Amino acid sequence: MQFRDYYEVLGVARDATADDLKKAFRKLARKYHPDVSKEKDAEARMKDVNEAYAVLSDPEKRAAYDQLGQGYQPGQDFRPPPDWDAGFEFSGHGYTPNEAAGFSDFFEQIFGRAGMGGRGYSQTYARHGTGRAQGEDHHAKVVLDLEDAFTGATRQIALRVPKLDAEGRVTLESRTLNVKIPKGIKAGQVIRLAGQGAPGIGGGPAGDLLLEVQFKPHPRFRAEGRDLYMTLPVVPWEAALGGIVSVDLPGGEVKVRIPEGAQSGRQLRVRGKGIPGEPPGDLLLTIEVMLPPADTPKARAFYEQMAKEFAFDPRQGR
Repeated sequence: MQFRDYYEVLGVARDATADDLKKAFRKLARKYHPDVSKEKDAEARMKDVNEAYAVLSDPEKRAAYDQLGQGYQPGQDFRPPPDWDAGFEFSGHGYTPNEAAGFSDFFEQIFGRAGMGGRGYSQTYARHGTGRAQGEDHHAKVVLDLEDAFTGATRQIALRVPKLDAEGRVTLESRTLNVKIPKGIKAGQVIRLAGQGAPGIGGGPAGDLLLEVQFKPHPRFRAEGRDLYMTLPVVPWEAALGGIVSVDLPGGEVKVRIPEGAQSGRQLRVRGKGIPGEPPGDLLLTIEVMLPPADTPKARAFYEQMAKEFAFDPRQGR
């Protein structure tokens, strides 16, 4: 995917104020608006200008975009880093279908997932028809340790809230919350913190803060829902003869029976030993047979003896 430099499209500096953006947009709109422009690519250029302004004029989208672009080098094939938007607190309105119409794949991939829906001020005000309205919900992604899902925990979470300063530049305010992580939580699950969203209008109650949970990459495990996946190294005699081995899990040790004649790639399922829940997930182990190194004369002699004793060709028939 190609990265789109919205600052370059509008011809502004990366520290441009809100007024700078507005002036640049109006200037380009007069130049490229299809109703008045004589440029042959006016319509396409106007779509680019509209998209760039839609992002950079919105403090939340601009903060996310600036975070996303850190470290990007021109000419690189662009892929959003995992959890690039973790820790940002955004309002819940996302973008409207009209706003996104005709925008690029880059815009939709980055900002399409932000349209989580939430109670906007105008929607709530119109529904009640009064000056008292509930504040809109805010959303954030938090990245936790996988171990928290097994034990539950209370974690201190720092969130960054994008806002405009007095000069119209995007700033990030920080706030810290103590959040209770329930045992058995899984990736994609949402923790709702009542009253931690935007303030209400006219004395109305505040909105909620919805935290979408993701897990940090783990050196040994991969979680899918409540199921845990792991590669299980075994030595040749365990694979050939079978046996019982111990596997350390975040929730404690479990004994696993290796079937006789197990080969690399075989998957074993241990029911109920994944992430706790109702029902709990399973533990899925992929066997990997590991050979001891032939790095001593005695070890080499063992391998040479095996070569003589076994009439075995793993490539036969392939």
